[in-house]
Amino acid sequence: MSDDATIPAADDAAVQAAGPRPALDKKKSIIFGLIGLAVLVIIFVKVIPQIGSYSDAVESLKRMNVSDIVLIALMVLIYLAFYPLPFMAATPGLPYGRAFQINQGAFAISNGIPAGGAFGLGVQYAMLASWRVPPTVATAAIGAVGVWSVFVTLGLPVFGVFALWASGLVDVSSYVKYALIGLGVLTAMIVVFALIMRSEALAVKIGELGNKLVNPVLTRFKRDAIDLVGSVLSFRNDTVDLVKKRWHVITGAQLGVSITQGLILLAALWGVQGDGNHTPALAVLGAYAVAQIGIMIPLTPGGLGTVDALMLGILTAAGVSTGDATAATLVWRAASFVPQIIVGILSLVVWSRTAAKALAAATDSTESQPA
Repeated sequence: MSDDATIPAADDAAVQAAGPRPALDKKKSIIFGLIGLAVLVIIFVKVIPQIGSYSDAVESLKRMNVSDIVLIALMVLIYLAFYPLPFMAATPGLPYGRAFQINQGAFAISNGIPAGGAFGLGVQYAMLASWRVPPTVATAAIGAVGVWSVFVTLGLPVFGVFALWASGLVDVSSYVKYALIGLGVLTAMIVVFALIMRSEALAVKIGELGNKLVNPVLTRFKRDAIDLVGSVLSFRNDTVDLVKKRWHVITGAQLGVSITQGLILLAALWGVQGDGNHTPALAVLGAYAVAQIGIMIPLTPGGLGTVDALMLGILTAAGVSTGDATAATLVWRAASFVPQIIVGILSLVVWSRTAAKALAAATDSTESQPA
């Protein structure tokens, strides 16, 4: 299958699915954008300077040589190469090029637009539809990738605390709470997920319990009640076969993405530390892993600011100088964020052009057919 999006004239459903663009709620986007901006200002202007030092970070950056920069660039390329793998694992038969476009494009939208998560989700559906991926397969893939991303994010702090303890450089007592939070939420999610996958009857009970918990809150805020039973059953029916057959492949792919992003931090820190003593990799990766719990704070896209501040604090607790820790954190954020935004935008441009051409070709073919 070619990476070019081609839609036959007979596939009207895919054509229509690829055409509409989800609309943003401007009011909510502005509100969330202002809240996120305020949080970022507070973190980068008030919080981080209390933990690290921007001026010392500049001096640390000056110690980096060409080989350090090349190593960081290489780690970024490896990270970008791994990023599409979860979608390939969750969508059997999806070519690497298309998986690259869909995941990078969604990243650019979700992290570049205030409250852009729902918009990015809509674009993912449109992309898969334009490539003639059946709706049930698309729903299963998007759902599985999203759920497994949360699973891994919640599981990383547990590994991180163990890694910090094993390094012997950090008193982990103050970080155990992050591991316990992640482990507790992860365990609860896995249990609920397993029950939903086990049988339709249990899925119905989970949906009914969700109605009892959610609808009183919605009613209190003058929102319409929702029926989660149908949503839970639909999610189960779409994903149960995929999860049974490919859960291990999806897990491995998602772990690969997280590990390669952590390697960017390792390369950045060792680069700014120069030719002197380097902080052990176990401590650096442990700091990265524990800090991922900040992604679960939905105030900024991708944990921007929250993850950075927590990571910086753990690195300094491990004995890294404030300048080196600040510089490494800033390099990590820039290297793992900016290239993806740029690549994501390019991916959206490429997809939009190929999808538009395919849609125009399908329309012309349909109009040319005799009545």
